[in-house]
Amino acid sequence: IFTANSGNKEITWMMLEAGAETDVVNSVGRTAAQMAAFVGQHDCVTVINNFFPRERLDYYTKPQGLDKEPKLPVKLAGPLHKIITTTNMHPVKIVLLVKENPLLAEVEALQKCYRVLDLICEKCMKQKDMNEVLAMKMHYISCIFQKCITFLKEREDKLDGFIKSLLKGREKDGFPVYQEKLIRESIRKFPYCEATLLQQLVRSIAPVEI
Repeated sequence: IFTANSGNKEITWMMLEAGAETDVVNSVGRTAAQMAAFVGQHDCVTVINNFFPRERLDYYTKPQGLDKEPKLPVKLAGPLHKIITTTNMHPVKIVLLVKENPLLAEVEALQKCYRVLDLICEKCMKQKDMNEVLAMKMHYISCIFQKCITFLKEREDKLDGFIKSLLKGREKDGFPVYQEKLIRESIRKFPYCEATLLQQLVRSIAPVEI
């Protein structure tokens, strides 16, 4: 809580990597993220809300139950974790992170990754301390991965074509319509309709015309 309130992002991240719990509350019932938001340290709030321990991802690199194979190959865990923990959620940034790693930029690899993201999303919504922010983030990255797969399968220019589509602006004002539609579509597909975060997003986006 003191670290988050100080506004030091690097130390906040270091504390989280060392195992600091994010859901512990102080004497007035507030978590570190809530206290940091209260004193205006929004960069630290972003770091806390985007943190996802590597061990939670490594769980999927080992066969579970009756599975003979793990859901996520070990070689994909590092590249996927880098994307999961990024604080820049711009779709172009996420596609560039996929493109820069040859292990990820394959249809089969992305299929495995988005299925794991969907499982993490479900776990975030069904655990006792529900984390809607992380669930929405996992779902959003999963949607971008699925769109990456479409471009890898159908377009000769592959992920370059996806990036161009995301950046292309309409003639009259340069607004990136394809990008806007992709983000809205990912929100619309979020499978947990009762989520407060989803309802807030829909209320704020629905009245706004593209």
